Amino acid sequence: MNSPALAARRRRLDWPLIAWLTVIWMLLWSGLTWGNLISGVVVAVILCLAFPLPAVDLDLRLRPRGILRLAGYLLVDMVTSSVVVTRHALTGRRRPAAVLRVQLRCRTDLMIAATAVAVSSVPGGALVEVNAATATLYLHVSDADDPATAPRSRRDVWRLEALVVRAFGTREEIARIAADPGPSSPTGKESGS
Repeated sequence: MNSPALAARRRRLDWPLIAWLTVIWMLLWSGLTWGNLISGVVVAVILCLAFPLPAVDLDLRLRPRGILRLAGYLLVDMVTSSVVVTRHALTGRRRPAAVLRVQLRCRTDLMIAATAVAVSSVPGGALVEVNAATATLYLHVSDADDPATAPRSRRDVWRLEALVVRAFGTREEIARIAADPGPSSPTGKESGS
């Protein structure tokens, strides 16, 4: 089922990608020279023709207000989490840890990946595994002996997912996150460590 139109679409040059590869090439060769620029463009074009990327429909929406809310939330969360992690490190008290399973509401790869990146960018939010097939994140959490830790951690992930979707998601995804994420398990501990 290889049609000429499909082959032509695969061989189409992606100029933003070529520009980005050229910039990386010049950085690798330590400077902006005509030789680096020309050789970078040539190498980028050859790479794009030899290894064409599949067409990806991102279905991405950029909502400035949502992006600002997400950035603000992440900034505050990073500062707060850094203080908490530092306090835990300085007190020296060992805290029991657990792996927590959090089922996301959005099923698209882009929203799962963006939520996972946002979760892992905050100190103390160690992402253990992402299961895209089931839209599930597995997180390493400390203070597992506190019964409020698991529900609070799940709520934090769901809030972060909602902020990501409101910043980049489609209308259908925004409607999906409006639904209640569901009850969390009584202990919240899937496996201890």
